[in-house]
Amino acid sequence: MAGNLRLKVVDEAFKRQPVAVTVPKERPSEYFAKYVFNKQKMYKYLPADVYRKMCDVIDNGAPFDRAIADAVAQGIKQWAVENGVTHYTHWFQPLTEGTAEKHDGFVEHDRKGGMVEEFEGKLLVQQEPDASSFPSGGIRSTFEARGYTAWDPTSPVFIIGDTLMIPTIFISYTGEALDYKVPLKKALYAVDKAATAVCQLFNPEVKKVVCNLGWEQEYFLVDEALFAARPDLVMTGRTLMGHDSAKNQQMDDHYFGSIPGRVENFMRDIEIQALELGIPCKTRHNEVAPNQFELAPIFEETNLAVDHNMLMMSIMKRVARKHGFRCLLHEKPFKGINGSGKHNNWSLSTDTGILLHAPGKTPLDNLRFVTFAVETLKGVLDHNGLLKASIMSATNAHRLGANEAPPAIISSFLGKTLTDLLEHVEKADEDALSVASKTAFRLDIPAIPELLIDNTDRNRTSPFAFTGNRFEFRAVGSEANCASAMLTLNTAVAEALTSFRERVDALIAKGEAKETAILKLVREDIKYIKPIIFNGNGYGEEWKREAARRGLDCETSAPLIFDRYLDEASIRMFESQNVMTRLELKARNEIKWETYTKKIQIESRIFGDLCLNHIIPVVTKYQSMLIDNVHKVMEIFPQEKAQKISKENLYLIEKISDHESFIIENVEKMIEARKAANHIDSEREKAIAYHDTVAPLLEEIRYHVDKLETIVDDEAWPLPKYRELLFIR
Repeated sequence: MAGNLRLKVVDEAFKRQPVAVTVPKERPSEYFAKYVFNKQKMYKYLPADVYRKMCDVIDNGAPFDRAIADAVAQGIKQWAVENGVTHYTHWFQPLTEGTAEKHDGFVEHDRKGGMVEEFEGKLLVQQEPDASSFPSGGIRSTFEARGYTAWDPTSPVFIIGDTLMIPTIFISYTGEALDYKVPLKKALYAVDKAATAVCQLFNPEVKKVVCNLGWEQEYFLVDEALFAARPDLVMTGRTLMGHDSAKNQQMDDHYFGSIPGRVENFMRDIEIQALELGIPCKTRHNEVAPNQFELAPIFEETNLAVDHNMLMMSIMKRVARKHGFRCLLHEKPFKGINGSGKHNNWSLSTDTGILLHAPGKTPLDNLRFVTFAVETLKGVLDHNGLLKASIMSATNAHRLGANEAPPAIISSFLGKTLTDLLEHVEKADEDALSVASKTAFRLDIPAIPELLIDNTDRNRTSPFAFTGNRFEFRAVGSEANCASAMLTLNTAVAEALTSFRERVDALIAKGEAKETAILKLVREDIKYIKPIIFNGNGYGEEWKREAARRGLDCETSAPLIFDRYLDEASIRMFESQNVMTRLELKARNEIKWETYTKKIQIESRIFGDLCLNHIIPVVTKYQSMLIDNVHKVMEIFPQEKAQKISKENLYLIEKISDHESFIIENVEKMIEARKAANHIDSEREKAIAYHDTVAPLLEEIRYHVDKLETIVDDEAWPLPKYRELLFIR
């Protein structure tokens, strides 16, 4: 792309006007879940007995009775057809970080030469996609194609366009999970079972514990024309080169700032569509970096929340194009500024309330709160390396530890109040189980009401922070499937809670009073979990040294971090909680290593192409212009004056030559490193080779390309610059 064409595209992008949005006349509460077959629709379209059985499945986890499948399918089809639906699909989450769907029509032969709309129970409940075409980590060979999708009734079907979307699990012919939903649902069952058993120590009436998730989705918007002019963005989702803009986020003027008109219309559009699909969007705002934004829903049950997040990312990408944007979900699309995360706010609740809520009404309530907080932290400490592996990827590795993101060391911020409480409990103070509620804080300004100060502060550098009645897992990446982190966290907590109940029962069997046994074990575990608690600055170098001293996992290489899935402690945890088998874990790791390699490989290939076919030709042409200018100056002016005039150009010519030589030499070196790595058979060793020998060259070469961007004539530079990409409204 010629430089003057770049400037034309930039000019057009600046002139682009907001796209009008059709806002429903109804209130959001009136069109919420308009295209979702929820209980309200079930009540209308299903027979009464079928409706009751479906509610039992959804609310109580009762087994789905296939005998009612036809009746359910008939009701769903009637509702769908009334809404203009002509096709249906099983919508699932393979191990690609995305979703998959194959659309079939509601059509069958009517045996009279015509067609009829049909949708039977067997089509609702089960389908058979090609399992060999999705990542399986060696579980399935190419010639072993059979796999199954099965309806998940706890996540309601919904409509997009003319298609009925049916959320499903995805398993191989031999029964192994090939998706995120199967192990997530097993992990949620495990934490329900373990947490309920512990709850019953305090309240025997508790029958069920639900895990809730509130995700916060960060993202960037880039003008579509500028996006198309950046092959690196198109191919990898991030800019592989680009010099810092003179102004980026250093003025702290973007976060919570006024939302630009084009962006606000985009936000309004996605919120309307999300609400119609039952996604309870609540929050929208500018994020820290220019052109970075965030949306967040109200908390939901975790399985449904994960489905909604996957659906929301799809909606965002689709609607962005309608508004002349591209939505970037890469964790670090722009170097040197804030990256994008997806904070996972995690909590447990029963029909009696939130388990992590304090203060309680009685000391026993507070003991329950302390028990669940401590056992959660025990699970996090025991598997801190595994939790890091659950959020690690080639893309999130760029974000962790840089510009607002938490470091690549899992620790937990508790705040002074909770930290002090745990110390009191450990030391057996008489007031050990009293917890301060919100404190009144009065400002000496007339007409300003008193503020209620929370009993915990916030720590932006903590990967796993307690924030009042929940833990916020801040290290999850923006384009990740939340299920990866959630299934790991819930399994770790389930293991800790299972162990706690067994230990309490053992003490009771020896004659200890129940409350005494609970308090004794809580005190033991408070001492045990101290290495994971860190309330300070996670960015400091001293914390890295301290974390290593505490025995926390400080590895930063993504391929090596993935090893934690295959630690015996990890395998034992997943198998004991019936979440994943050793075979499934090995297969997933093969996929993780292979995915890491492919992402770096693609980045390396497009980067080399940009350097040799876009940057070097432009730089060489500009250098030739400078050389030509020097020759002409020498011809026109006396030697002494000519040398003085040409001095600056000669200096630039030499600098350009140095940068050019480094780029050409090291692009070739990068290609050779890639070739060598590609000959390695082991996916793990290949990924390590890409991490150690290919990825570093991307950064080394980039430095010289970015320096050339500041030297070469602006009109000649072929790629949209950061100041253009980041400040288009």
